[in-house]
Amino acid sequence: MKIIVLGANPVGISLAETLSAESNDVTLVDGDETRLEGLKRGMDIQVVSGRGSHPDVLEHAGVEDADLLIAVSESDELNMVACRVAYALHRTPKKICRVHSTSFIRDALFGKHGIAVDTPICPEMIVSDYIERLVDLPGALQVLDFADGKVQLVAVKAVAEGPLVGQEIRLLREHMPTVDTRVAAIFRKNRPVVPEGSTVIKAADEVFFVAAQGDIPDCIAEVRGVDRNYRRVFIAGGGNIGLRLAQQLEPRYKVKVVERCEQRCDFLTGKLDRSLVLHGEASDRELLVGENIEDADVFAALTNDDEANIMSCMMAKRLGAKKVMAIINNPNYVDLIQGGEIDIAISPQQATIGSVLTKVRRADFANVHSLRRGAAEAIEVVVHGDVGSSKVIGRKLRELDLPEGITVGAIVRNDEVLIAHDSTRVEAGDHVILFLVDRKSVVLVERLFGAGFAHF
Repeated sequence: MKIIVLGANPVGISLAETLSAESNDVTLVDGDETRLEGLKRGMDIQVVSGRGSHPDVLEHAGVEDADLLIAVSESDELNMVACRVAYALHRTPKKICRVHSTSFIRDALFGKHGIAVDTPICPEMIVSDYIERLVDLPGALQVLDFADGKVQLVAVKAVAEGPLVGQEIRLLREHMPTVDTRVAAIFRKNRPVVPEGSTVIKAADEVFFVAAQGDIPDCIAEVRGVDRNYRRVFIAGGGNIGLRLAQQLEPRYKVKVVERCEQRCDFLTGKLDRSLVLHGEASDRELLVGENIEDADVFAALTNDDEANIMSCMMAKRLGAKKVMAIINNPNYVDLIQGGEIDIAISPQQATIGSVLTKVRRADFANVHSLRRGAAEAIEVVVHGDVGSSKVIGRKLRELDLPEGITVGAIVRNDEVLIAHDSTRVEAGDHVILFLVDRKSVVLVERLFGAGFAHF
């Protein structure tokens, strides 16, 4: 597939690297020629310097025969104009556009009669929805939705007090006889452990459960005990993400938002109904103590400044906040800080990349989620075809001969959630949820599930 990526920022670079590694012909476009040359030396891609919304720059990048344009520059306007130009001049078949402002997310703006964007992606919406799920599920490190929320994949760090910790996975059914769930993966000291019936879960293991949404809290309790529900949330940063998260949480939680810009505080006050808006620095010890930070169940640092987020989280944790999480834009920081004083490091880039890959892969992928900072993936693939054209339809899971490191967690058939067992048979129209320990295995998934699917 021939793909043009606009924007040599962390999202664009990660996409170019991932898509190039999957044997696509990738061209990266950006105005910073020096940066592009450095990237070209390290990746198997073409580069073009210039403003991506200009017709001559797009044509230099090969837009006339491109299969896909992914516009993820930092400018909403540039991204939208580039998509419109590509469609108007060359009828580029597929256009994906990143927009930061949620005000652009309107059906009337997109489609071939609008801006000609096939798939708008808003990182602010993706990240705020993701954090909301973390707040709603105490004890979870990562919560991912599949099949419109019918199935969830949750990552949990096991503690010694958990009922299943120190015991074999096969005992899970005895512990929860009314809950059907599957351990999709285990990571122990950052190394994958193949989950088998005889595998013993140890304290500090990162355990991935897949189950129907309503059963997830019981799964978490098996390796952590019962975490009390959160009630108080402290948000540092009243930008687009902080505002949207506060709006989502304030009907159910006591929310405080601290923002350094006084004018922005006035704006937030007008947009929020029940949240308390505070003017000040989130790392100000006196402010945090005065606002009883020790009573906060969650402290979420959501500014655009990684260092400020890290410092305010460390301060809040030391002053008694129960769980702290931070948005981290620099991918080099994420592995360094998560699991120490900062409980959860959130990468907007990885969340955005997953949404883009959903639309790019060669099989019919309804969802793609990056896990463990992009090393692993969780995929929801829709099965097409019939017994004659498909490699999976009519076959039991034990007959698929999946390579090591690929686990089927569940199948959603119409509105029914089927947790995967060896005897489960795949049918046309099924939504199959898979866990890939190594994202490079996605090519094998495409080959297995791609039969009968007419991709663009």
